[in-house]
Amino acid sequence: MLFNSISFAIFLPIVFALYWLMKSRKKQNILLMAASYYFYACWDWRFLFLLAFSTFLDYYTGLKIENSDSKSSKKFWFWLSISVNLGFLGFFKYYNFFAESFAEFVSGFGLHTSPWVLQIVLPVGISFYTFHGLSYVIDIYKERIKAEKSWLDYTLFVSFFPLLVAGPIERATHLLPQIKKDRNFSYENAVDGLRQILWGLFKKMVVADNCAYYANMIFNDYHQYTGVTLIFGAVMFAFQIYGDFSGYSDIALGTARLFGFDLLRNFAYPYFSRDIAEFWRRWHISLSSWFRDYLYIPLGGSKGGNWMRIRNTFIIFIVSGFWHGANWTFIIWGFLNALFILPSIVLKTNRNNLDIIAEGRLFPTIKEILQLILTFSLASFAWIFFRSDSVTDAFTYIARLFSTLGVGIGYPYKLLNGDFKVLIFVLIMLIFEWFMREQLHPLRKPFTKMPVFARWSIYFLLAVLVLLFAGEQSQFIYFQF
Repeated sequence: MLFNSISFAIFLPIVFALYWLMKSRKKQNILLMAASYYFYACWDWRFLFLLAFSTFLDYYTGLKIENSDSKSSKKFWFWLSISVNLGFLGFFKYYNFFAESFAEFVSGFGLHTSPWVLQIVLPVGISFYTFHGLSYVIDIYKERIKAEKSWLDYTLFVSFFPLLVAGPIERATHLLPQIKKDRNFSYENAVDGLRQILWGLFKKMVVADNCAYYANMIFNDYHQYTGVTLIFGAVMFAFQIYGDFSGYSDIALGTARLFGFDLLRNFAYPYFSRDIAEFWRRWHISLSSWFRDYLYIPLGGSKGGNWMRIRNTFIIFIVSGFWHGANWTFIIWGFLNALFILPSIVLKTNRNNLDIIAEGRLFPTIKEILQLILTFSLASFAWIFFRSDSVTDAFTYIARLFSTLGVGIGYPYKLLNGDFKVLIFVLIMLIFEWFMREQLHPLRKPFTKMPVFARWSIYFLLAVLVLLFAGEQSQFIYFQF
């Protein structure tokens, strides 16, 4: 069940109405848990058992860790949970990758083997709900939180349908307290949630899906195109993945707000970043902060000098790349981002841009504009590896881009064939987000202070664009992770 489908448009108002008709928190939580399992079953009901087992494992081991009388017992239950969780994730997501990579490696020594690969489907959302459980168990082991006694509340924490299949990656310290307290209907929050859903649908269906048409055309047949067109393809994918993933996150946060929950923010206008370090503080925030808290800091963080900071940065970016998928392209994508952030680490400028660009001003300075262009260019270059089917394809794409840079300069214009809608849609998104960049999403205050007629005209325009100019329906990119 996609967020941008008719089935979800029917599902959501039914659950919303039933939820607020129920007067007790327990009944509301039972309904949300049932709705979440139904939502997940619409993908593949067989993987419900894996979700339920993973949930029970972390719930049970969390209690055993807290109640252990000895360090050895505590460690046993902790590592049992970690091993089983990562074991399931490794089996479903990475087994074929390791088997094929090993066969390719030994073939270099003249040993030709036929790896035994499995025809298995990757359970949707497994990387996300596994990380929910891991952070919960680690926090209990480190005595940052107490184990949750209510099986119902913990199950809802893991399976809450807005975040179940593609995040944001929640923390028990943030979401569980909201699950455990009474929630009263707030008209203001519900309306704000609907606004964010509308904005997310616009970014996904109008921006991302229309950009996808050109990105797919160029990446799938890149041998036919020359430099400027290949640059255009990379830019189209940059806006596709941003509209797709941040659009999903907007819908998820808006949907959660309908039920009285505030989820962790996942995007903060990353393409308005002045360097790669700032970009990664604004892109997929819940994952970046997860790796910071549960990998970077335990490895020593920024302590121990530049060498330690560089080593730890490369580790988390490479692991982050591997988290995204079982392909060397993702690992190189992570490595490139670590490489791009390296100068700021060495020069200790990686925390220079903690504020919002041009804060309190209408337009950026010339220096800030150049910084934006450079950062976007570096991010888009790395996205070539993320989008390519193989490392060979990525390097060939880049080699062809540079070797034919002066050829066919006007071809992107011919490719559009006089249809500039996609550029207009991207421009609309950028204008809205630039002028509302200090807000959680562009349809919030001070937008809501506009005259009623102007405000509703914009709602109507966005709704018309979603209904009439949506690209070909496709699932969200991050569902594959």
